[in-house]
Amino acid sequence: MHRMATRIRCTSFATLLGLCASSAFAQSPVEFIDDASAKGIADIEASRLAHQKSESKEVKDYTIVVINDRTTANQHLAKIARQLDLPVAPREQVVEKAKTLMPEVMEGSNFDQAYAASQVKTTQEAIEQLEQTAQTTDVPQIKAFAEETLPKLQNHLQMAKALQASR
Repeated sequence: MHRMATRIRCTSFATLLGLCASSAFAQSPVEFIDDASAKGIADIEASRLAHQKSESKEVKDYTIVVINDRTTANQHLAKIARQLDLPVAPREQVVEKAKTLMPEVMEGSNFDQAYAASQVKTTQEAIEQLEQTAQTTDVPQIKAFAEETLPKLQNHLQMAKALQASR
């Protein structure tokens, strides 16, 4: 009996920790839109740079997918912000934040490898953010955005991992 009570207490404690952790990392709708937009812009700009610098057809094809999907996602976020009448950060502020998020990319023959590695990392982070948001938000439009965008980012991640493996 004592063992069962200990297990129940441990399970309850673990569940409570999980709930606290998820609420501690939950973002407000404004924070989410600003942060996700900045990450999207950073991804777009890094991909534009990669499209210009790379000589690899695979990298160029990947960058086009990323630029198109992330541009569409950012337009969708802006639409949600307008629908909800949210006070979002001015574009200049979001662009400045995006600049700080852009990975340092190497020059020369290591460029494609560095770009692919940074894409794996940043896409994994974006997926985690969307999964967290989908689980914690009580705003239907943001939940729908996260659920619609996740498959695209999961596709980006698979593509980025394939690029990384081929470099």
